[in-house]
Formats: sequence, C-alpha cells, structure tokens
Amino acid sequence: MTARGDGFAFPPRRPAERLGVAVVSELVELIVTGQLGEGQMLPPEGPLSEHFGVSRTVVRESVKRLEEKGLVVVSQGRGTQVARVGSWNMLDPVVLSALIDNDASLGVLDELTVVRGSLEAAMAGTLATRRTPEELTRVEHALAAMREIRLETDSFRQADVVFHFTIMELSGNRLAENICKRLYRRAMESHRFHGLTYRSAFESTLDEHALVVDAIARQDAAGAERAMRDHIVTSWQRRRLEGPPG
Repeated sequence: MTARGDGFAFPPRRPAERLGVAVVSELVELIVTGQLGEGQMLPPEGPLSEHFGVSRTVVRESVKRLEEKGLVVVSQGRGTQVARVGSWNMLDPVVLSALIDNDASLGVLDELTVVRGSLEAAMAGTLATRRTPEELTRVEHALAAMREIRLETDSFRQADVVFHFTIMELSGNRLAENICKRLYRRAMESHRFHGLTYRSAFESTLDEHALVVDAIARQDAAGAERAMRDHIVTSWQRRRLEGPPG
C-alpha cells in the first residue's frame, strides 16, 4: 500500500537506513529523477511522515536539508515547492551522486567532463606559466609513478588521480581545485564514469599525460591547456557507455 498526498503516489519503501539520511536521500532522488517535478508541491508533513515512518520533526529537518541543497523553496502558508534545476546545488555530494546514478543518457557525465576539462585546463596553463623547477619535478614524478605500474589497474587509476590532483594543487587556484576535486571524486564512485575498456588505454593515457607535462616543462600555457582539455574530453569519449536508444 503506497501512501498518498495531494495526488502524488510514492514508490514502494526501500529498506530503512538512518532515518533523516534515508528521508533526504529518497526525496533527493524523487526530485532529481523528475518524479517530483519543478514547481510541484511536496506532500504535507502528515503524508510524508506516514510514508517514511518517521516523526514530523524528522520530516521537517529533512525538508530543511533539501532547502539547503537548493532543491526546494519553503513558503510560509503555501508549503514546499520543488525549485528550478538552475537553483540546485549540484556540487552537493548527495545531489551530484543522484544526478549521476539516475542519468540514463549520461548527459550529466558529459557536462561534468566539459566543466572539469575547462577548469583543469586553466589550472594546467597557470602552472605552466609560473612553475618552479621543484614543482615541475613533482609533476614529472607523478607521471613516472603511473609509468612504473605498467598496467591499467586500480593502482594505476589511483596514480592517475594523484597526477591530476598534483597539478590542481600546484596551480594555486583553490576554488577551481575544490570544484574539480568534488566533481572528480563523485564521478570516480560511479561505474558509468569508468565505462568501457578499450585497447591501448594504458598507452593512450600515458601519452596524453606526457603531453601535459611536456607543455608545463616548456612553460607553454596554451599548450598545457590544450593538452589537458583534450586528454579529459577524448578519454571520456573513448570509454563512454552508450545511452539507451531514442
């Protein structure tokens, strides 16, 4: 039996986790997947409380968490309305994970790749402009660590992450670094981001990283930007899983 409120029918309950976390997680997913659409009013506290099997206090706190994430707008006397997509905090871990996990077309990962590519390219360019010999050595060591592993394994992927994070940190752009790390970490948690394996993946990845290091060594900002952007975008295109037809 599904609880109802204001014409909205909830899907069957999932196994309970910690009460507040479970309520927020399920409501985020309902909003992100469009089951609760933009401009739609959330059911009142009573039906929500009944559906989740929690007190109204827990429901109230959960709605407050949704408001903090930019997913809903609470109006005195009117209730709680789903906010427009442009207002959502897409860097919030729960929101970003729900977007990635429920995006059959992979459009969110496509957008993430464009944003990440632009920001990391800018950071690589900045580093190339003003890198010190010591900083160049750190980047070269990060690439050497990848080469030593010799196979595309979990260890290689971790060394790949270290390479990218090293350039981010050395760029000195704390805001871009923070945004990119949030995007990268969330994406890495999704099997969709890892996608398809392809021949010569190991060699292609090393070659593309080497182009970035070479441009940084020459202090070629434009070349470093281009090499980093091309690597991030083409690497995703190579391993991208096909979305459903239509």
